[in-house]
Amino acid sequence: MLAGVLVWIVGRPGGPCSSRDPVLVGVDAAVDMAPVAMEAAERFNATKPAVEGRCVLVQVTEQAPAPVLRTLIGDQAGVLAGRPDAWIADSSAWIRLARKQGAPNLAPSETVVATSPLVFATRRSLAQRFATKKTEMSWEMVFPATARGRLQPTEDEPDIVRIPDPSVAGAGIATVAAARDIAGTGSQGDKQLTAFVRMAQAGSAPDYRAMLSAVDDRSFWQRPVVIVPEQSVWLHNQGLSADPVVALNPKEGTIVLDYPYVVTAADPADAAGARLFGDWMASSEVQAAVRRGGFRLPDGKDAPLGAGSEIPSGPPRPRPSITPTVIDEALDAWSRLAPPTNILVLADSGKHMAEPIGESKNDTPQSVALKATHLGLQLFPGSTHMGLWEFADGLGGDKGHRSLVGLGPITQPDRDGDQYTRQSRLDQYTQTLTVYKNRKSSLYDTILAGFREMTGRYDPAMNNALLVITAGRDDGVGISRQGLVDKLRKEWDPDHPVQIIVLAFGKHVDAASLREISAVTNGSLHEATTPGEIIDVFLSALARRLCHPTCAKAR
Repeated sequence: MLAGVLVWIVGRPGGPCSSRDPVLVGVDAAVDMAPVAMEAAERFNATKPAVEGRCVLVQVTEQAPAPVLRTLIGDQAGVLAGRPDAWIADSSAWIRLARKQGAPNLAPSETVVATSPLVFATRRSLAQRFATKKTEMSWEMVFPATARGRLQPTEDEPDIVRIPDPSVAGAGIATVAAARDIAGTGSQGDKQLTAFVRMAQAGSAPDYRAMLSAVDDRSFWQRPVVIVPEQSVWLHNQGLSADPVVALNPKEGTIVLDYPYVVTAADPADAAGARLFGDWMASSEVQAAVRRGGFRLPDGKDAPLGAGSEIPSGPPRPRPSITPTVIDEALDAWSRLAPPTNILVLADSGKHMAEPIGESKNDTPQSVALKATHLGLQLFPGSTHMGLWEFADGLGGDKGHRSLVGLGPITQPDRDGDQYTRQSRLDQYTQTLTVYKNRKSSLYDTILAGFREMTGRYDPAMNNALLVITAGRDDGVGISRQGLVDKLRKEWDPDHPVQIIVLAFGKHVDAASLREISAVTNGSLHEATTPGEIIDVFLSALARRLCHPTCAKAR
């Protein structure tokens, strides 16, 4: 996030207004729009505008939208030093979100000063290759290849489609809306959107400039594509290149980013000065500067001035199904899915995990679970906190479980002096855990202990969950099913909700009991018999964040 990187105050004393006590209007502008707004402020200030005889001087600051939003709604963390008097965001979605969250002193309406459609950008040589292979850009490319029925992208597709971080960029929000629109609603749509979020978190970036520079880097990705506003492609191509970046339109239609100007000042004089500058931003003089800066006008018809052949000359074709409501819902979905996960994994090592499933004696709940967990670990980004216990009767003394990896950041070691991170240790255990064929299952006792551990380690900034990987049957060596259910009902705290998610493998799963246990915490039970099902199972579990903590009880 950028905080006050570029500031421009222009004005001269004298003229028809008094400069001794000027009305200073602070305008926070999105990073890409800031240069145009700064030029407009220079010309505006030179005209000696006045409010009740006092000169108005406009100061434009380059600022990412997220900290502006937090400042306007009165958050305590990640806010700016001062509240702006006007705001030019890179999407009206930010303005609607500010109003929804009760930001005071926002003007009831805003004025769009520029637009820029989202494009799929890549090197011209790659664009020619895609055209030869008849590979059209599609919003479906924002989903991992597994969601499109294959393990890896084909040689005729991008091997990565990077998106701007929706937490800080309007283009990212719009991409989430496109993903939601393509995925649809319902359980299958939620799973696909969750798959998109997991991939987007690993590949998103907050800076359009850095994303486009990475397109030129051939050291890692071979066929990179990035989703950015058209204006950023125009700006990137101002530098000379033998293989410039080309803007390609998605075949389903695109989303047009608008750049709204809204007055946010509480002081009447500041608000009046901000309104004057808003009128100036809508003037024909500034509109010419908008096109010189790589943007389209609010009607979106004409391409930026000097666009060249790398920018489509005609007006963009919007995807009509992506309405403001869809964008707002997508932003809300991202806010639920994107926070990092704080999760403790309980791995069953009791005798039932060694029972054959299917026709092959080599396929056991343990073998399927280990392969599944190895795949599932790849779905969690580096911001995840995770721990691992194994459980069977007699492990850890009379506890029935023992800790293998302590709960904490997966990018850090579990203990001082360990040269391996938790993630490395977790991946190692997915290949080395064994079954204790003579030990009964302590499933219920371990669930209760793990739930209490997670409740005590609850992190309000994260999604908190207990993931139980099991053959699905307790051998009655400790607490009963009813006793466990009663304790969970008593101890589950809706203000500090910990979900119990159960992944059960094998032929002897006590589904009714496990469904009742997980439902107490608004969790869920998922059954799988093959490693290939685990991606779907993990996504189903993670997708419950879209409604948590108000999800309907799992049935």
